[in-house]
Amino acid sequence: MPLAPTSLRRALAALPALALVAAAPALTAPASGAADGVHATSTGSPTVATTAARQAKDPRKTRGLYVDTRMPAHQQGPAYAAIAKRAQALWLGAEYYPTDQVAGVVSTYVGLAERAGKTPMLVVYSIPDRDCGQYSSGGLPGVDAYKKWVTQVAKGIGSSKPMLVLEPDALPFYHEGTCGNANNRIKALRSAVRKLSRAGAWVYIDAGHSGWTTGDTSKDDTPWDGRAELLKKAGVAGARGFSTNVSNFRRMKDEKHYAEWMVRQLRKLGVKGVKYVVDTSRNGAKKPVDGDVINPTWARIGQKPRLRFDKAFDGTLWVKHPGESDGTVNGGPPSGQWCDLLADRLLGDEDSQKSCY
Repeated sequence: MPLAPTSLRRALAALPALALVAAAPALTAPASGAADGVHATSTGSPTVATTAARQAKDPRKTRGLYVDTRMPAHQQGPAYAAIAKRAQALWLGAEYYPTDQVAGVVSTYVGLAERAGKTPMLVVYSIPDRDCGQYSSGGLPGVDAYKKWVTQVAKGIGSSKPMLVLEPDALPFYHEGTCGNANNRIKALRSAVRKLSRAGAWVYIDAGHSGWTTGDTSKDDTPWDGRAELLKKAGVAGARGFSTNVSNFRRMKDEKHYAEWMVRQLRKLGVKGVKYVVDTSRNGAKKPVDGDVINPTWARIGQKPRLRFDKAFDGTLWVKHPGESDGTVNGGPPSGQWCDLLADRLLGDEDSQKSCY
């Protein structure tokens, strides 16, 4: 439910992260460098070394990711320390952080990360017709309202340097034609990329995941036909890059294959230097089941968040909060709510007798 007009401290303490439901077939202590840190790869050549030295002036190149002890898992006790100790993104939705509050929420959050010497992660998730009528449906009523809200998000970023995932699933849904605001969706994304990038965020436009196909899956070069073109239209040339597997369960090797394919396709379209990140919060299962994406009982937590900066690969993030529901399936509560049972499953306790209610 929307936040009441209480203090910002109370608002941030609640951190009602909006859980994302991926399509069928589809929130103060800093983390240690060893936990959610940075691992940069260099070739060692003088030219590359000089370029790397320039790039290293950006604090995101050397800082670890910010761990906020007010995230939901921290309220659940030591049993869930394996989840709580990892950096996780702050989800921003207009239902919880409306236009007249979101700048203050963002400013406080990135300020805490700055004082900790860490990089904050944000998710912007309020595009009109969000989630196209599924479990996380909602969003702002139109493009004008969305642009005003995003302007306030950008204002809150100030001089900080966050990493920001932009509108999970918005583009893949567009491609399927299942949302009613298709033309305005691209305009809204392009506007958001411009505003948020100018504010200093590394913006990653969400690109769905490897299992969300659009073309002929019998051929390696066609399963995602048209998605690179959509990323270009959405303004990826002005962003840092794109994200994959947000709130989903696809294996790392499949996501990297998909992302590298996308990088090549974008290069063919004249868009070079694109980077990508992969959400590994729940992709630890060896054999994910296609189509089972709402609190699947077989899901496990995946690789820890870590920035790598290895060619096009910026690293792994925990965008989704492990332990928070996708929706009222497989014993889960409404989308975005914490549930001990779901967290237990992700940690490998298949015999948990806990309940979400």
